[in-house]
Amino acid sequence: MRLIGFTAEDGERWIAARDGDKARPLAPAEKFYGDSRRYLDHPSEELVDVASLDLAPAVPITARIFCVGINYRSHAGESKELAGLDEPALPMIFGRWQQTLVVEGTPVPAPPNEAGLDWEVELAAVIGSSVWRGDEATALEHVLGYAAFNDLSARRKQLETPQFTIGKNADLSGPISEIVTADEVGDISGGLRVTTHVNGELMQDGNTRDLIHTLPRIIAYITDTLTLQPGDVIATGTPGGVGAGRKPPMFLTDGDEVVVTVDQVGSVRTPIVAPRD
Repeated sequence: MRLIGFTAEDGERWIAARDGDKARPLAPAEKFYGDSRRYLDHPSEELVDVASLDLAPAVPITARIFCVGINYRSHAGESKELAGLDEPALPMIFGRWQQTLVVEGTPVPAPPNEAGLDWEVELAAVIGSSVWRGDEATALEHVLGYAAFNDLSARRKQLETPQFTIGKNADLSGPISEIVTADEVGDISGGLRVTTHVNGELMQDGNTRDLIHTLPRIIAYITDTLTLQPGDVIATGTPGGVGAGRKPPMFLTDGDEVVVTVDQVGSVRTPIVAPRD
């Protein structure tokens, strides 16, 4: 099943099941993630046109986004050169705010004091049930579904200090696709291809087989300290081929279009626009 989010007339965020150009509203996001299995097993019979909806990310506004840095072997060399960081022995977690998430087609402005934004295709997992002290063997049972995610990065700000937070939370800098439920995606252990195209040109081409830390390991690592809640998102990292690692560096600026794709999951297209006044 494919899940989309939308904002109702009263401002509340809802989750809907998409079927082509139609959608079945399921429940307000907080209620849906409180008992997602109930709403998935008994979807509404109401059908609405997707084009009539004010689309929004298909997660609650309380969602936390846990990003994993330097988590592809093909990206580790780039990161060593850019930031002096070695391949991490443990998952390197940093946070994003839900307010940075945007949907397909949302214009994203480059921050005014950056050369532009950098692209990062990522497989994102959306948590469906609370996880405390999860273990690797059963961790994926807590995953509701998957999405394609673009961790658009303000590299100057990111690399000015050892803390990534500001550079990873520029306004509107988290394009995320619709969520595909885990049962439809199937077993991800065999690897999923992840790609980035900028203005039609292939820039990143990786596979989740190259992950340094697997998703089950990441879930186990996070949850011996804090509880993952339904609706939380884990962005699993990006492969080599980022713009900052190119010679010369290349960044997204006004007029560019970037598309990130995760096989069996989907893609998200983002136009880049000029910095805001």
